[in-house]
Amino acid sequence: MLRVKEIAKEKGLTMADVAKRMNMSQSGLSMALNRNLTLDVLNRIADALEVEIPDLFERKKEEENTIICPKCGSKFKLIE
Repeated sequence: MLRVKEIAKEKGLTMADVAKRMNMSQSGLSMALNRNLTLDVLNRIADALEVEIPDLFERKKEEENTIICPKCGSKFKLIE
């Protein structure tokens, strides 16, 4: 699930502000969010919110404390 509204709120932006930053109408943004998103649209949303594309997606709690080894792909849970 996308966190676009949540991130916008955290940054003090409305969805109209986000749409304006993307040079599209608010209804156009709404339609884009409710359909199959393209990488281009995700990129534009991320740019408008000044975040990275992965930040737009909710993460499972276990993934927040997990890293993946870039060499072997093994998952490691971080312990604080």
